[in-house]
Amino acid sequence: MAVQYSVAWSSEVMGVGVVAGGLYNCGARFALSGAQAVVANCMDRPWSAEDSWRAVTGFARDRVIDPVSNIARQRVYLFSGSHDSVVVPAVMRSVFDFYTLARVPRSALRYVDALPASHAFVSAEVGGRCEDKSPVYVVQCTENGRPYDQPHAILDHIYGLKREAAASLSARPFAFDQRRYGSGAAAMANTGYAYVPADCSARPGCRVHVVFHGCVQSVNSLGGSDVIYAQLGYNRWADTNRIILLYPQVDRSATWWNIPVEQGGIPLTWQANPFGCWDWWGYSQTFGFQLRHGLQIDSVRRMVARLEQQP
Repeated sequence: MAVQYSVAWSSEVMGVGVVAGGLYNCGARFALSGAQAVVANCMDRPWSAEDSWRAVTGFARDRVIDPVSNIARQRVYLFSGSHDSVVVPAVMRSVFDFYTLARVPRSALRYVDALPASHAFVSAEVGGRCEDKSPVYVVQCTENGRPYDQPHAILDHIYGLKREAAASLSARPFAFDQRRYGSGAAAMANTGYAYVPADCSARPGCRVHVVFHGCVQSVNSLGGSDVIYAQLGYNRWADTNRIILLYPQVDRSATWWNIPVEQGGIPLTWQANPFGCWDWWGYSQTFGFQLRHGLQIDSVRRMVARLEQQP
């Protein structure tokens, strides 16, 4: 989702961190062929970066996303664990190729692929062993004998952090009603989360950084766990560097395809988003989910606009 949002609204996004993600528009390209085709062509093996770039330039020409020239000025962090068997490393390599086609300077394009991580986000504070399959898809890895701090790596690459992480937070993450920011058809969860440092509540001018959770990482999917919005390590770095954090949420059970399927004489119902993923293949809307007017993209943008009004 980070790629989709940063491409659709590239004029408003200064950088993006992509952890085991995929190419823009890949899911839309294969969605009509079924879920297996989406997985096979977007996660199990790489789709063409050139085809993705052609889609982006076409959408920009039709003015349904921002001009592609904006992408070239973004700072891009890409991560692929060498033990990732869900989104294989070759897929992330194609994402690197996409940003190369977008003319992101090599100095602004950081590609990390040497850590033996499974399909997961890497935290220096919580998580399972680096190579293990974590039930919450959060692991801890070491680089040069030190814990790898992915929140720091992403925020520092994009913004250039000036201060060390806070030893203790000046504020607390809080919940808010996401229903105020978009249509129920967007398949968003009712509740989202944010972290606003005390300094950002007192003085204007803080940046807003969006942390999109992965599949099976929403609060609802994790049974109410706060591991993503409170424990990864983002908040400590944001606290001292005047960065507001938005943790929007989607709901794994919000959308159903009520199409009966006969299998062994038993009627079944297919759940369109059983793992609480952001929409990258069209479950919330058949056409346009990856564009500026996409329901989820528009909802998140409204949340960002509200947080930018702090204090």
